[in-house]
Amino acid sequence: MTDGRRRRGLTTVAAVLGGVLMLSACSGSDSSAADDSSTPGGSSSSQAKVDEAAAKKTSEAQIKITPKDGSDNASINNGTAVTVSKGTLTNVTMTSANGTAVAGQISADKKSWKPTTQLARATTYKIAAAAKDADGRAAHENASFTTVSAANSFIGYFTPDAGSTVGVGMPVSINFDKAIANKAAVQKGITVSSSSGQEVVGHWFSPNRLDFRPESYWQAGSTVTLKLNLDGVEGAGGVYGVQQKTVTFKIGRNQVSVVDAESKTMKVTRDGKTIKTIPISAGSPENKTYEGQMVISEKFKETRMNGATVGFKDDDGKGEYDIKDVPHAMRLSTSGTFIHGNYWGAKSIFGSVNTSHGCVGLQDAKGANDPNMPGAWFYNNSIVGDVVVVQNTGDDTIAPDNGLNGWNMSWAQWKAGSAV
Repeated sequence: MTDGRRRRGLTTVAAVLGGVLMLSACSGSDSSAADDSSTPGGSSSSQAKVDEAAAKKTSEAQIKITPKDGSDNASINNGTAVTVSKGTLTNVTMTSANGTAVAGQISADKKSWKPTTQLARATTYKIAAAAKDADGRAAHENASFTTVSAANSFIGYFTPDAGSTVGVGMPVSINFDKAIANKAAVQKGITVSSSSGQEVVGHWFSPNRLDFRPESYWQAGSTVTLKLNLDGVEGAGGVYGVQQKTVTFKIGRNQVSVVDAESKTMKVTRDGKTIKTIPISAGSPENKTYEGQMVISEKFKETRMNGATVGFKDDDGKGEYDIKDVPHAMRLSTSGTFIHGNYWGAKSIFGSVNTSHGCVGLQDAKGANDPNMPGAWFYNNSIVGDVVVVQNTGDDTIAPDNGLNGWNMSWAQWKAGSAV
């Protein structure tokens, strides 16, 4: 073999051996791994060590955010919270979708956090929470949820106002912004109690209105407490309550005034004693005043009264009367019955003839600035919730739901309207 042929042969052998070595090197890695899998210090053992090390670095603190991530129709009251087990909270932030921060507070033991303000309806909120375990290792959790929308919630607008002082006839009247189908569930979420110990019962006038009262007028000087625990209560299909609050109001002195349309006088009694008798002019024979027990629901030093708004119209469609400055007006019904001052009528009509369109009129002065007038005296000595009883008009008894006038129902009738 010549040197040239020998060199070519050696080159070919080297190439083959190189290929073997190269293949050997690639496959040797796999076989080595396979061999190491059953021996201490192999790759599986190494992975176990990595896992063990990672576990040692993981915090034991477990954070829970309520409502859970992705929730909708969440409560706007006290359904939001962050808690931690096997650790303590170090920081919690809550923001609305537009970045507005929500105030909140971590508990003294650093185990929980809650917002300190009511949330808004139909709003998306984000919560980011951080905690640490006993070894100081950090844990983090995030969640986003959306509160109940206005379309899927209901609110009850109630009267009287918290902290007010009202007359003995003032019921608790709640008007819901959506019709209530589950009346029993909603009524169970509302309690009304009195410091007098009087039994208080609710009565549904409609799917939107629920009133509460005792059998007889509230006891003078007592305190009435209204509790609304409606958060999460389903009032109708897919419509939930959002209110959770407690309000109180005071009952003032016992004032009941009796209007006698026949004698055309009003006798004002306070705590059982007559304190004043006032000449009045009630509804004319063509426009009689309702009879019955009526509660003053609003007071206006001056107000406009237009007959067209309550059905008294001339042939041209305009009101039979339109007085823009009726003095000392106090509402007795939703339909437009008032007891008010009258400056346009002759002094001689009071106590002698009934001339009004259905209201009870008292002599008064234009401008409502003469405190010596009977209209001014009665206005200044009356409060919302006082009772005015109208007798001997010859008209029907006012409907119990026309104003705050449920006292015109017997106790049995009233209780029959309760859903619980």
